[in-house]
Amino acid sequence: MKVAIACDHTALPMKEEIKKQLEELKITIIDLGAYSEERVDYPDYALEVSEQVTTGKVDRGILICGTGIGMSIMANKVKGIRCALAHDTFSAKYTRLHNNSNVLALGQRVLGNGLAREIVKVWLETEYEGGRHERRVCKIAEYEN
Repeated sequence: MKVAIACDHTALPMKEEIKKQLEELKITIIDLGAYSEERVDYPDYALEVSEQVTTGKVDRGILICGTGIGMSIMANKVKGIRCALAHDTFSAKYTRLHNNSNVLALGQRVLGNGLAREIVKVWLETEYEGGRHERRVCKIAEYEN
C-alpha cells in the first residue's frame, strides 16, 4: 500500500509520529509536507494529497491539522475523495466499512499520538464492505458528476 501524508504547521509532530507508524507497517509513504512549523495554508496540502489519491499515485491519504476539520472540508471538495474526520477507532472502522473513505483527517489538538496511531491502524486495516453500502457510495459519485 502507498499512502500520501501531509499536515499544516500545527500538526508536524503528529505527522512525524504517524510516518513512523507507517514505516513500521511497511507502508510506502509520500510525504507532501509541511516540513517545518513555519505557517502554511492547510488547503494547499489537502489538495495535494487528494490529487495524489484521485490520480491513483497513492492508494490512500492522511491529512492532519489542528482539528482535522479544515483539511477534511478541503479534501472533500475534490471529486472522488471521501475524506473522513475520525476522533475514535469506531468511526475510523465504519468510515472504511460503509463509506469506503480514501482519505483520513486527524486533529493534532484533539487527539494524542497514541489514539491517532490506533485510529490510523484501524483505518488502514479495514476493508470496504461493499454490498448494501455500494448504492450509497455510488450516489455520492453520481452527484459529483
